[in-house]
Amino acid sequence: MKYLLLLVLLFSPLIYATEQPIKGYGNYYNVPEYDEINDSTVFKIAFDVADGAKEGAQNNSINSLARFINMHVAHGVKPENIQLALVVHGSASVDVLANSEYKKRFNADNKNQALIEQLLANNTKVYVCGQSATHFKVTPEQLIEGVQMSLSAMTAHAQLQQQGYTLNPF
Repeated sequence: MKYLLLLVLLFSPLIYATEQPIKGYGNYYNVPEYDEINDSTVFKIAFDVADGAKEGAQNNSINSLARFINMHVAHGVKPENIQLALVVHGSASVDVLANSEYKKRFNADNKNQALIEQLLANNTKVYVCGQSATHFKVTPEQLIEGVQMSLSAMTAHAQLQQQGYTLNPF
């Protein structure tokens, strides 16, 4: 029994090292051979999401951020070296409504809220375009806690680029 406990204690850091930061989202494929990622690599990447999910469904484009985080952490990138930003606009603006507000509009739960909350807890900034939000009658008070309203998606992207973020091309 002592030896079993010793083995568990010895290997527990490996178990925790492979634990996914974003739980329940962000599935990826393990790639056995790939170009090495330098230990000091820092990712600062903005993702743009304009197409909204179907009512009551998860927005798979938002899930891409979870995949990016989980995939890179699993392949040795330190979580603190992954700084993402999500810029939401167009019909996706309603995907960042707090569940209570979403439910009032669509009579369904917002399947994006739990994902967005985990992203926010994992070094991700989330912005909604104020122009799109106004068009879709979304106010700052109706947003998931932590989501910020920018003047526009264009403004958010310009400011993020000035802060060193690159734009994910898809």
